[in-house]
Amino acid sequence: MFTHVMVGTSDLDRAKKFYDATLGALGHPEGVVDRHRIFWRTPGGNFAASLPINGEPATYANGGTVGFACASPEQGDAWHAAGLANGGTTCEDPPGIRENPRGKIYLAYLRDPDGNKLCVLHRPVD
Repeated sequence: MFTHVMVGTSDLDRAKKFYDATLGALGHPEGVVDRHRIFWRTPGGNFAASLPINGEPATYANGGTVGFACASPEQGDAWHAAGLANGGTTCEDPPGIRENPRGKIYLAYLRDPDGNKLCVLHRPVD
């Protein structure tokens, strides 16, 4: 359904450091800088961070979340730790298994250095 998801940033270097670390923890290669934006390309789609092209300050979406798949709770914990070590802040409940109507899921949440809300999700096999 999606070709890419892009979030705004006010600092490309800071965003690259943060996302190279967090997406690297999920097994993705480093981002590629293209003028005013950075792309992390995968076979399943692309994620990007960009300086706003209109010259206005970058802002985050209140109520918006970008979710990434992770292969295991351990990988999700590594993603969360990499985010905290690279300028992110924790939000929501601590990383862990949650119950929902469809079963158990592992979730971990962060805000990137620009305030964008991020999540990793893993659906354990029961």
